Amino acid sequence: MYNVRTYNAIAATGLDRFNTDKYSVGADITSPDALLLRSHKLAVDELSDGLLAIARAGAGVNNVPVEACSDRGIVVFNTPGANANSVKELVLTALLLASRDVYGGISYVRSLASVTDEVELNKLVEAEKKRFKGRELIGKSLGVVGLGAIGSMVARAALDLGMRVLGYDPALSVDAAWRVPAEVERMENLPSLFAQADYVTLHVPLLPATEGMINAAALEAFKPGSVLLNFARQPIVDTQALAKGLENGQIGRYVADFPVPGLIDHDRVMLTPHLGASTAEAEENCAVMAADQLMRFLETGSITNSVNFPPVSLERVDGYRIAVTNRNVTGTLGKMTSVLAERDINVIDLINKSRDDVAYNLIDLAAQPDQGLINAISAIDSVINVRVLTADS
Repeated sequence: MYNVRTYNAIAATGLDRFNTDKYSVGADITSPDALLLRSHKLAVDELSDGLLAIARAGAGVNNVPVEACSDRGIVVFNTPGANANSVKELVLTALLLASRDVYGGISYVRSLASVTDEVELNKLVEAEKKRFKGRELIGKSLGVVGLGAIGSMVARAALDLGMRVLGYDPALSVDAAWRVPAEVERMENLPSLFAQADYVTLHVPLLPATEGMINAAALEAFKPGSVLLNFARQPIVDTQALAKGLENGQIGRYVADFPVPGLIDHDRVMLTPHLGASTAEAEENCAVMAADQLMRFLETGSITNSVNFPPVSLERVDGYRIAVTNRNVTGTLGKMTSVLAERDINVIDLINKSRDDVAYNLIDLAAQPDQGLINAISAIDSVINVRVLTADS
């Protein structure tokens, strides 16, 4: 029986994935094998002994102490792409709201609630509607910074709207590249993208390299009066630099999903309360993906969509399986196989992969591992943890 502790409200469609014969799942679980959470800010002291994995039902993991998890051999999963459509639709909404003063128009009409004469109402509306004149998106340029799951979907939708789309992503993976429409113009650097784009939308993860990437120097490269959209993470934009860019007209409008003091009541700023993944569909998709990844890891040792461990998959054919996490130190695998050879245990199949300072191994054995074998492998200096996966896991 595996114990999975939940934080926040996890969609029932995700929780229903857990077989009650194999899993005990809930917010009151003690000594958990795994954690399933959304926005809960996980503290290091919540990483209990015996914890094997954490699944974040969402893309960002800034609420999880990933480095501490890596040190302890705890796999951290996220769910990239599960909420991509939800965020894409909100970005499209932002594009339209930044171009057409729909919000101002709605507010104006609501101010006329006391006008009861229809003729007078129509006269007022016709006289004032010019105040809310906007512009069309067709023929305008959209710069997409980050062409992953969300960015590629935004790019495709913008092309369908008749926009010219410029893309920049120096870390684009092969899999992600397949999703990017061929019509997207690849830019060699950000200043070139900023100089040509009427709108710029950000879709990069929050990393040390991306924090504050939209700073004073970057904003100087923007086309004067352009629109900046941030539905990635708030710290990617330097708020003080942005305020100056709005003041001097370099930025015509800022639309983001992250309210910050000093910008909330700015007349050319629209901020939403982190609504990117706030749809029933996105919450369900994230919960299902997170649950499935946790179960596959706990039952087979395979890893998909981890932010701190390498992707690992080994088909289970026969024998007995152990999973070993170790620091990425030269010679560790050789020491493990030597321990097996000393006990005359045949290796049926093996996969070894590393990521940064962590290495992970799935080893299928012809003989059932006993506690002596587990202790011997665990005694290797660079080994962090060893887990035995039974055939019916």
